[in-house]
Amino acid sequence: MRLEWQVVPHQSIGYWQSLTLRDEVLRKPLNLLFDPAELEKESSDFHVVGFHDGLVIACCILSKVEQGTALKMRQVAVRQALQRNGLGRQMVEYCESLTVELGAQRISLNARESALPFYLALGYEVEGEEFTEVGLPHRRMRKLVDSHPSA
Repeated sequence: MRLEWQVVPHQSIGYWQSLTLRDEVLRKPLNLLFDPAELEKESSDFHVVGFHDGLVIACCILSKVEQGTALKMRQVAVRQALQRNGLGRQMVEYCESLTVELGAQRISLNARESALPFYLALGYEVEGEEFTEVGLPHRRMRKLVDSHPSA
């Protein structure tokens, strides 16, 4: 299945669909609720969504960090019934292309321990020691995505 990938505006219909997906996949299983103040801070982020038949099937957020040289990928979610079908890979590849288009050279992320094999297979490297976030073990990861290879 191929999705139509887009960056949607904060507070748009696509944003609200992605928020619902993030809640179902990432928050409810941990008994976590979104904080309205935190959601308002997402207004300057890039909201990446994958549409199929007008519905958001996959989503993530890219946030600006480090004076524009890097973006942080977070809140990565794929509808549970469609996981392990290559949609996550498509989304990450779209985000890497978008990162280059935006002039950044690197993507960083905090991966749940269970997601490490997925990101390692996509060329991401582990940085630093394990830490706890939202009650789960995580690792910092990064990948250089600069499209200008050194000569």
